[in-house]
This record gives sequence, structure tokens and C-alpha cells, in this order.
Amino acid sequence: MAENIVKGPAELPEIPGKESKNLSLLRKELTPREIVAELDKYIIGQKKAKRAVAVALRNRIRRLKLDPEVREDIAPKNILMIGPTGVGKTEIARRLAKLAGSPFIKVEATKYTEVGYVGRDVESMIRDLMAAGVQMVKQEMQETVNTEARKRAEEALLDLLLPGTGKKNTEHKPSSEGPVVRPVGAFSINPNNGVGPGLMGAAIQVGIPAMPDWGQDRGIDEPVAAAESSAGEEEEKAASSAKNSSTREKFRTMLREGKLEDRMVEITVNQTPQFPAIEMMGGGMEDLETSLSGIAGFFGGGKKKKLLTVSRAREILTNEESEKLIDRDRVSDEARQRVEEMGIVFIDEIDKIAVKGDRGSGPDVSREGVQRDILPIVEGATVNTKWGPVDTSHILFVAAGAFNISKPSDLIPELQGRFPLRVELESLGKDEFLRILTEPKNALTKQYIDLLGTEGVEIEFAPEAIERLAALAADVNSRLENIGARRLHTIMEALLEELSFEAPNLGPTKIPITEAYVNERLGDLAVDQDLGRYIL
Repeated sequence: MAENIVKGPAELPEIPGKESKNLSLLRKELTPREIVAELDKYIIGQKKAKRAVAVALRNRIRRLKLDPEVREDIAPKNILMIGPTGVGKTEIARRLAKLAGSPFIKVEATKYTEVGYVGRDVESMIRDLMAAGVQMVKQEMQETVNTEARKRAEEALLDLLLPGTGKKNTEHKPSSEGPVVRPVGAFSINPNNGVGPGLMGAAIQVGIPAMPDWGQDRGIDEPVAAAESSAGEEEEKAASSAKNSSTREKFRTMLREGKLEDRMVEITVNQTPQFPAIEMMGGGMEDLETSLSGIAGFFGGGKKKKLLTVSRAREILTNEESEKLIDRDRVSDEARQRVEEMGIVFIDEIDKIAVKGDRGSGPDVSREGVQRDILPIVEGATVNTKWGPVDTSHILFVAAGAFNISKPSDLIPELQGRFPLRVELESLGKDEFLRILTEPKNALTKQYIDLLGTEGVEIEFAPEAIERLAALAADVNSRLENIGARRLHTIMEALLEELSFEAPNLGPTKIPITEAYVNERLGDLAVDQDLGRYIL
């Protein structure tokens, strides 16, 4: 009941110094109940986890409505998801980011190493998040300038198809010759009356700009003839310009009707040199890449001519014009603002860097070092990127791990304190598998129906067959390793392997998937535990 009461104002107040109209999170104004309803379309079960992330997302909206002084003191409540593999931890974070329109990056904790070891440093996750934010903002801005970019690309294509018919001014510029300075001869000076060496030099003539001479040598009627000649040239230019304009408009019509799509044109494209991958010690790899890309931009990267079809050239020219119309500084500023206010970092496999038992020796030293390096990022630090410094104080961090070998208490206490919200995800059983196969928008049964439908093979799953598949998945998970909903992928592949292989030769046809068909294809695999270990 309380969730229905929590609603924002009709018009959100402008944040001082911020462009709140560009924040897609503020545009949606989703309540926690609505957020959970959207997640239910793709994820079955896990009500506790959905409620936790919904409240965290709503709190970000609430925070942006506060006064700047109060807003800066409110830190995000980071979430630690605990549960076996295949229960929806990653999917919840990914769907949440799409729902909010936030910059989102998924990273794995095992890919990072402590400073001093070979590998990626933890600050690179913020650089990756910033890159995702820049790409997001750039795409949004490209949509706003897409119409103008297409117009400019069209004019460029017409210039390529009809050289010399552009709207550039083709009139000859008036002559603006200045004084002419040229050597006209040599001279010799000997101040010693012929005794000793003399001074050699060159006589310099300074010319005067030529003026029209209407004297006796050219005749008094020459200006009249010149005027008549000029008028004739102007008439010829006007006629030629009208003809070129008519031809250009005809080609424009053909271009818009798609009649010139396969014609070849030669365009000049900018080329950015690619540097080879470099392995180096420590955490300066990203800084080196940034420096090399800056050097490449300074030298321009060079240009290259390509012979392409009109359709492909239009794409390249439109992209180039879009890049010209977009303000890069504005893209960087808005992306940095969006990352700092709405960014979401999902750290998967965090249980793999947990240190079991006594600390202090062996490979666990590096794992604990990664935790220490992650700590200031989660707590709030400034990370330098090629788009400028990024403050991580208000970025939402969602960590997840199975913790089947280690425990959350094996993490260093400081890092545990930075994830105050802990959510345990439940294991999936037969009932959840049955719903996963039928209810979500991207249900597995719907995916296979669409895939085989492209070959003209129409398959129809009987309710009894779907129930049998769910029971098999739950049974195999209980006897072997519990891999959650991923077990359904392996079972569906084993069920439809032969049908998928023969589909190009069978269509068009209709094949029902019954319980008997499921037992025929999977009965032996489910009974034989050794065989099921490798196939399922």
C-alpha cells in the first residue's frame, strides 16, 4: 500500500548545475512495485532480490530530488547477492540497468589482480563504465542530429556522383596581384679599384601591378569588347549552372528512390592507426592505450580512398557527419554526470577472491590484495579516465557470488561493510523450471519455436512435455551439480539436437513435442547417471 503512495511530482525540479532532463532515470519515474513487475517478465522467483534492487533504484530517484547539500551525503546502499549459479543473479542486474537506462558494466572479480601483479587493475572497471556511458550518450545525440546528418550525406553523395555540380561559388576571384619581385641580372662592385676580390650581387626589379591600358596601343574600343565578352561568359555560366542544378535534382530524386544503391563511388575515409597489443607490468595499460590513442589523434591517422556502393557510402558518410555535428565535450560531460549519478557496476564471482582460513601466504595474498584495491573504489574515489576524472562515491555496486566453497565472512571486514544489503537467492526447483519454460518473454520453448520456424519446421510443445522437462531438470540437478536454470539449456539442446540437424530437409512440416517424445529422447540419459554427467 505504501509503495503506491510513493510517487514523484508531475514535473521534477531542475538540479542546480545538472541537466536533469537528460537523465533517463528521472524520465521513467518507476515505483518499486512497477520495477518488480518489469523484472517478473524475464526472471522467475527471487522476490527478495527483486525487492532489494527495486528499492535501491527508487532511492536513487529520491536522492536526485533533494537539495545539493543533502544529496551529497546520501551514499548508495550496495547489494551483495548470495546464491548458487543459474538462479538469476546476473540477469537481475542486467535487466535492472536496461530498465533504468543507466550506464552498466558487468565485470568478473577474478580478472583483476593486486597492484604489482600482471593483470588488470580494479580502476579499469570504472574506465569501462565511463566508456559505456559515453557510447550511450553518443547514440542518443546521434538520434537528434540524424536528420541533418542524412541531408549532408546526401549532398556529399551527389557531389561524388556529379563532380562539379555542387553549390560552391565557381566565379573567378578578382586578380589581386601584388608587386612582382624578380631578379633581372647580375652586378659587380669592386671598392678597391680592381685590387682584391669584388662584391657580386643580383639586380632586383620591383614590379608594379598591371593596370588596364586604354591608350593608343590597345585601342579605345577594347573596354566595350571586354564588357561584351564578360556578359557572354556570365550567360554561359548561368545556363551551365541551371543545367547542372536540373541534373543534380534528377539524381537526388533517383537517389531517394533507391535507384542508385548499387552504383560504385570512391570516397575518402579517415583511418585511425591500430597499435599492437602490449603486455606490461602493473596497472598502467589503460593509461598507455590512452596516450597512444591521443598520439594517433594528433597525427590524424591518415586518409584512405575506398570504392564502395552508394548504400554503403551513405552509411559511412552519415556516421562521419554525425560525428561532426556532435559536441564531444558535451558528450563527455553528460556521460560523466550520468555515470556518477546513475552508474551500476555488477561484480560477479566475488566469492572467488574471498580468502579462506588464515591469511598471509600463498595465492590468497593476491586475492586479498584485490579486495583491498576494490575497497576505495566502492567507498568513493576519483578515477582518471581519458574523458576526465570520475567520482565513484554515488555509483551503485552490486556484487554476486555462489559462496559454495567460501563464505561472505571470508571477505575482509571493510569490504563486507561496503555491501550493507545482503540478499540470498533461492535454489530453483520443478515448479520454477516449469514457469521458466513458459512464462517469460524470452522463454526457452518460445526461442526454439522461433528458431526452427525459420526452417519451415513448426514445433508445438504439449503441456505434459513441458512438465516432464521441468521434472527432468530438477532431478538431474539434485543428483549431479546444481547449475540452476542453465540445466534447462542442456536438456533442450539434447531434446532437439536431431530435429535441429535435420530441420533443413524436413520443412515445411509440423512436429508435436509430446511427453512420449521427451521420454524417448531423454529417458535413458536421465536414468544413466554416468552418461548424464557428461551430456546433461
